[in-house]
Amino acid sequence: MSAVPGSTPGGRARARPAEQPRGRAVPGAAHPVLIVNPRSGDGKAERVGLVHECRARGIEPAVLWPGDDVVALAEAAVARGADVLGMAGGDGSMALVASVAARHGVPMVVVPAGTRNHLAMDLGLDRGNVVGALDAFGAALEHPIDLGEVSGRPFVNNVSLGLYARIVRSPEYREARIETTLSMLPALLGPGSRPFDLRFTGPAGERHTRAHVVQVSNNAYGRTVRTLISRPRLDAGRLGVIAVELPEGPPDRVFLSALAAGQPERYPGFLAWEPSTFEVDSGELVDAGIDGEALRLSPPLRFATRPGALRIRVPQEATGRSPAARELPSRARPRGVPGPRVPGIRTDSASLRRPGGGTESLDG
Repeated sequence: MSAVPGSTPGGRARARPAEQPRGRAVPGAAHPVLIVNPRSGDGKAERVGLVHECRARGIEPAVLWPGDDVVALAEAAVARGADVLGMAGGDGSMALVASVAARHGVPMVVVPAGTRNHLAMDLGLDRGNVVGALDAFGAALEHPIDLGEVSGRPFVNNVSLGLYARIVRSPEYREARIETTLSMLPALLGPGSRPFDLRFTGPAGERHTRAHVVQVSNNAYGRTVRTLISRPRLDAGRLGVIAVELPEGPPDRVFLSALAAGQPERYPGFLAWEPSTFEVDSGELVDAGIDGEALRLSPPLRFATRPGALRIRVPQEATGRSPAARELPSRARPRGVPGPRVPGIRTDSASLRRPGGGTESLDG
């Protein structure tokens, strides 16, 4: 692979508007329904008494019990006349309910009762205030966001292939607390690590047949280590694709240093662009982490985005800005100022000296 600095052939230029609009004012719902997964987030919904809070506010709670189908619950709620549909649970369930809401043109409320609640974070919600998210069923702000699809299955955050997908499938995943594919690469890469049979076309039309990581997101993530788990906006109408190809063997020191300096795009094996569609082929079933849920998909995997397909309601007091959007005004770091550090990796130019002489500066 070769990096494509400054632009994204095959997609839009990297420069994006600072943030998505906060939305238009809308009145309270007439028949609000919230689907509640009481097991998500280690029982977060039960701890805060979410079902009781719903009933006190005139919101119909639909509890997702073991064996229930969340899509069937959402469809039944719409059939009963729900004019605003909410989900309290993990992002995997959010995506399934979002597909129902989008199909029927019903606005959706996101209640952060899962473990990581990445969608809530990118919507500018307070992830620590589960009950407060119910305010979106009252007078609120509404705006459209995009909905991603992989081979017909919806996703609201991302689909990860390669190393991270393998971690998602492991029994230790819930204890691993892996926040994002790229920020955890130093821990995932070790002696003997091998690329995966992931075949795709890059931004300049070049063909790739092996990679350690391919991540496809519903809109692009930020470009710094601090914002790799956050998207500046959710309504740009593009996918965000990140691919990483590394040499076999021990972790590549130059890549880890580029990551620590907050400039992973300086590494030749790092590639990022923003197409509207994307396809990954393979000679075998592909392990995938879809919004944190482990699945095995038959190739080819076809990715697309549905621009503005989902109407999202947020409380009037929500910031409406993700961490990546909040950092945009001050993203440019003065030359020579170090970024976040990876333990044990120096980021000065001397540490980046390549065999045979020469250095590579990552400060600008």
